[in-house]
Amino acid sequence: MTQLTYACAASALALLATSAMAQDSAVLKGSAAFGDWKADKPGVTRLITPADLQAPNPQESTSNGPENATRPDGTLPIVPDGFKVDLVATGIENPRAMMFAPNGDLFISNSDQGEVLVFKATDGKLASEPTVFATGLNQPYGLAFYPSGDAPKYLYVAESNGLKRIPYAVGDTAATAEPETLFDNIDPEHHWTRDIVFSPDGKTLYYAVGSGSNFGELMDPTPAGGVDAWITGHPLGVAWGNEERRAAVLTYDPDGKNEKYFATGLRNCSGITLQPDTDKVWCVVNNVDELGDNVPFEYATSLTEGAFYGWPWYYIGDNPDPRWAETPRTDLVGKVTVPDVLFQAHSAPLGITFYEGDKFGADYTGDAFVGMHGSWNRNTRTGYKVVTLAFENGKPTGEYTDFMTGFVNDDASVWGRPVDVTEGPDGALYVSDDGSGSIWRVSKQ
Repeated sequence: MTQLTYACAASALALLATSAMAQDSAVLKGSAAFGDWKADKPGVTRLITPADLQAPNPQESTSNGPENATRPDGTLPIVPDGFKVDLVATGIENPRAMMFAPNGDLFISNSDQGEVLVFKATDGKLASEPTVFATGLNQPYGLAFYPSGDAPKYLYVAESNGLKRIPYAVGDTAATAEPETLFDNIDPEHHWTRDIVFSPDGKTLYYAVGSGSNFGELMDPTPAGGVDAWITGHPLGVAWGNEERRAAVLTYDPDGKNEKYFATGLRNCSGITLQPDTDKVWCVVNNVDELGDNVPFEYATSLTEGAFYGWPWYYIGDNPDPRWAETPRTDLVGKVTVPDVLFQAHSAPLGITFYEGDKFGADYTGDAFVGMHGSWNRNTRTGYKVVTLAFENGKPTGEYTDFMTGFVNDDASVWGRPVDVTEGPDGALYVSDDGSGSIWRVSKQ
C-alpha cells in the first residue's frame, strides 16, 4: 500500500466551516429545482415530482466529467450554521463504504486497492492511521457485521463478483483467518458497486447488483424462447441475457445460499440500508444516462418485495426509454413502482443512512442522509454534496435539503466527491470522499 498521510479528528486541521449565507426557507419546485452546483448551499430544499419530468432530449446529452483537483489549502466542506467539519483522514486511495464496529472502530472499503481498512477507536477517538484488515479482495464495497449486536462473528464484504465473510472478534484490526467465499458468480462488468445489509432478525442478506449497461443495449430484443415464456418463468420485470440477476436487489441466507429476487428494475442501487422502526429496505439509485440534462430523475426509495422499478424499459413510472424502438415488455405498463424521493438527474447518489441519534437535534432524528458523487453526463455540473431527506411520521415528504456542499471549485474542476454516509457512535455524521481521498466528520457545535 502506498504511503498514506492521515490527520486525527482532534488535530489542528479540525476547523469550523459554516454556510456563509442564511439557510433558505423556500422550497424549489419543478424546473426551479434543476439548478447547478452554483445554487447549492446548506438549507436549499428541493421537491421534484413525476409531473416535473421533461421529454427526453438525447441531443442535449454531453460527457462532462470533472477534472479532479487538489483540495485548496484550508478549504473545508460547507455545512449548516451550528455545525462543524473535522478532517478525520486523508490520503486514502479510494475510500468508499463505511461501517462502525460495536467498539467504535471504523471499517472502510478501499475499493481500488482491494482492501478493507480499519481505524482503531480509543476513548472515542479514531487513530491517526489505519490498519489493513484484509487485502486481495475484488473491488470490495459494502460491509456488514454479523450477527448484529455487541459480539459479531464475521465481517461480510460485498465484492464486485460476489460475497466473502471474514472471521471477526470485536477489537480485531487485522483478519485472523482467510476470507470465506460464499459466492463469486456475479458479473462484475459496468456497475461494480455492491452494497449489503442484513434484515433485523439476521436471517436475510440483501445484496444490491447494478446493471451491466446503460439502458440494456447489450440485451437481445427478446429472450430465447420468447417473451411470454420468460414472463411465466421469472419474477416481475426480470431482465434477460447479460442483465439477468442484475439491476436488482437479491436476497440470500447468511451462508450465501437460497438466492431470490427481492426487487427488480433498479439500474444501480449503489447504497442500501434499513429504516429504523419500520425495518423497510431503502436504496439510492443511479438512473440511465444520455437522455438529456434533466432526464430522468435519480432517486431514493423504499423497496417492496416483488416490485419492479422500471429499468431497462421504463423510468419513473410508465415513461418508456425511447432507445427501445419496440418495447418488448408492454405488459409492464401500470406495474412500474414510482420511487419515493426524486433527485436531480445525474446527481449520482451513492450512500444512504438514517440518523437515529439526537445530537443533531429533533429535526434530524429519523431523517436520512444521502451522499451524492456528482454528475458527468450534464452540461452544468450537479451533485457533489450530502443532502438530507425529510420524513414525517416515518414517511418521506419527497423534499431533500442540501446539508454539506463546497466540493466544487468551478465549472471545470472539483476537489471532493462524497460517497458513503454513516452515523458514528458519537452521534456525528461521517462522510467518505473519494475525490480527495478523505473521511470527514460533521458534528453539532
